[in-house]
Amino acid sequence: MSRLGMIFPGQGAQSVGMLSALAERYPVVAETYAEAGEALGYDMADLIQNGPAEKLDQTEFTQPALVTAGVAVWRVWQQRNGRMPEFLAGHSLGEYTALVAAEALDFGDALRLTQMRGKAMQNAVAPDEGAMAAVIGLDDDAVREACAAAEQAHAEDALVVSPANFNAPLQVVIAGHAEAVTTAGRLAKEKGAKLVKPLAVSVPSHCALMQPAAERLQSHLLEIPLRQPKLTVLHNVDAQPREDVDGIRKALVRQLAQSVLWADTIRAMRAANCQLFLECGPGKVLTGLNKRIDKSATSLALSDADSLREALNTTEEE
Repeated sequence: MSRLGMIFPGQGAQSVGMLSALAERYPVVAETYAEAGEALGYDMADLIQNGPAEKLDQTEFTQPALVTAGVAVWRVWQQRNGRMPEFLAGHSLGEYTALVAAEALDFGDALRLTQMRGKAMQNAVAPDEGAMAAVIGLDDDAVREACAAAEQAHAEDALVVSPANFNAPLQVVIAGHAEAVTTAGRLAKEKGAKLVKPLAVSVPSHCALMQPAAERLQSHLLEIPLRQPKLTVLHNVDAQPREDVDGIRKALVRQLAQSVLWADTIRAMRAANCQLFLECGPGKVLTGLNKRIDKSATSLALSDADSLREALNTTEEE
């Protein structure tokens, strides 16, 4: 039997009213929202269901909201006696949801930790100081070269830009100082990129500008009880699992200021005979990326009742 991978989305997957169809059908979704609200001291269900979008999109609210949504879908999957995955992984923030599913991190601790992470990320850079952009149609090395050349061009001002997310072949997100990101984007176009698209984000994630946030995260993580995961979780920084608590803490700290190796993570699971991937959370972003990474694998999202039913049937048939 081929193996199953459960993957959890990160920032960008949020939307007002997300998972509303699942929430109508499965009470555990509302129960999960209520538990999150109790842990954080505000009405998580109201924020997710009614917004406003401007608040849901603020990093300190986005991160715990997406952890809540991912855990809610995971609990629905468990209630329906869905097959247990052999591998878990999460894109950026989604790594925290994966650790909750693996029982390495308590749900309440994950919520408080990601709320703090969001605030630390927002405070690490001044408004409009940083930026991110998606580079489409250029290979990884060429994107690295464009970023290195942009940093060299701005060396006098010590501006930084680097690849933030290696999401799929010919699809890399870059991050750093806004001016350096613009320069790197222009150089990428000169190298043959089909498209350089600025992203509507308030924080330049997964680059050197996040180092102050990573240091704050490190001090908070020392106070959070972690356990050895009961399921294998592959980490963003190197697409490798960690079995020890100290290793998990270090991987989470490194992740904040280093590149997300998402394509490598999916390839690692495929190499270990993982044929089916289930996206556990709102939206279908990771399902779309997986099709670019490896068309021979099957990827399904679990964001509504119909897709959940299809995934249950698919796993039973294997």
